[in-house]
Amino acid sequence: MQETLTNTTESPLDPIISVKSLWKIFGSNQEEIVNSDDGETDKTEVLQDYGDVVALNDVSFDVYPGETFVVMGLSGSGKSTLVRCLLRLIEPSSGEININDDDILLYDADRLREFRRNEMAMVFQHFGLLPHRNVIDNAAYGLEIKGVDKDERYEIAQEMLNKVGLEGWEEARTSELSGGMQQRVGLARALTVDPTILLMDEPFSGLDPLIRRQMREELADLQAELQKTIVFITHDLDEAVTIGDRIAIMRDGRITQLGTPEDIITNPIDDFVKEFTRDISQTRVLSVQSIASDLEQVFENNTGVSEIIQAMEDTGKEFAFIVDDDSKLLGFIDKEAIEGAADDVSLKDMDLSVIEPIHESTVIEDVVQLTLDNPYPIPIVDDENILTGLATHDAILQAFAENALQQQTN
Repeated sequence: MQETLTNTTESPLDPIISVKSLWKIFGSNQEEIVNSDDGETDKTEVLQDYGDVVALNDVSFDVYPGETFVVMGLSGSGKSTLVRCLLRLIEPSSGEININDDDILLYDADRLREFRRNEMAMVFQHFGLLPHRNVIDNAAYGLEIKGVDKDERYEIAQEMLNKVGLEGWEEARTSELSGGMQQRVGLARALTVDPTILLMDEPFSGLDPLIRRQMREELADLQAELQKTIVFITHDLDEAVTIGDRIAIMRDGRITQLGTPEDIITNPIDDFVKEFTRDISQTRVLSVQSIASDLEQVFENNTGVSEIIQAMEDTGKEFAFIVDDDSKLLGFIDKEAIEGAADDVSLKDMDLSVIEPIHESTVIEDVVQLTLDNPYPIPIVDDENILTGLATHDAILQAFAENALQQQTN
């Protein structure tokens, strides 16, 4: 079995999808090629020696609950074959596809049918809508197949249409819709059956660039709400970086590198990945935590006013961030406000200003506007609103300067 090249930490959760040593060979010598593999099977050599095509070459990876797992590569890399194998629209030559520890390659026809109806849904590039039905009937189609009565399936379909922005279009024919709207119907149809796993095979690649960008932003927002497990296929790295928690880059049927967007962009494993990612700015994937300064000018709310004023004079910085006993951010105060307070006044009795904090996972590119709106460092917090660092203007500008220099040297 080939080693999967990955530079990402494992999730504390058990994988919902676990693919192990998956092969797909188109031709009559599948067993011989798989059994003779020494980890160096070459796609071109197999074609020359056997006349067979290696579409998937010993592929292994895990996908975790609620994760958006992006598989990307150039045409012919094997990414679309892989997603079809996950649903057994294409039968693998060898390997395992475990969904919640159950190998679906062992399913008979009846069990596979139930699996497809209840646990996985797919959104296709070319929509796959029923042209003779209106929008709500298309959205409700999966529930109709499952035997759900009309009122219930319409209620669920309506909810999903509302979520994807198609409220008011229920009675329209799909032919009356734009490409982006048709894809929204396809997404609503997939979501109505409440699948455990959502497979998306280049769903936005046929759309105009502006609509495509809008659709992937809407998908990211929808995923933040629904937390589905998504396997998303694309050849567009910009798209992968926007929506992916982790990215697997495929080449010649193999996974070349697997990691977070930050892993992939900042530490490409070889020249192929480096070339593939060269046009993506590191500021799009580096989190603000990576440039956070040490905590300074931070005081608990029981600190005396005179002590804070003295600290401001010593450092020459006319601001302070205030936290509670658990280091949770309470607010901000500047020198002008605190100098007007009596020495015996407690911070607890003062009105603190607010600088909207940013989560430590926020990428650098998304905080530029915040630096223009205020002259002070931006507080960085974790999921519990605990102050973990400060994003200074200088650090943010330095990150952009280093990125520009890096792109010039590439």
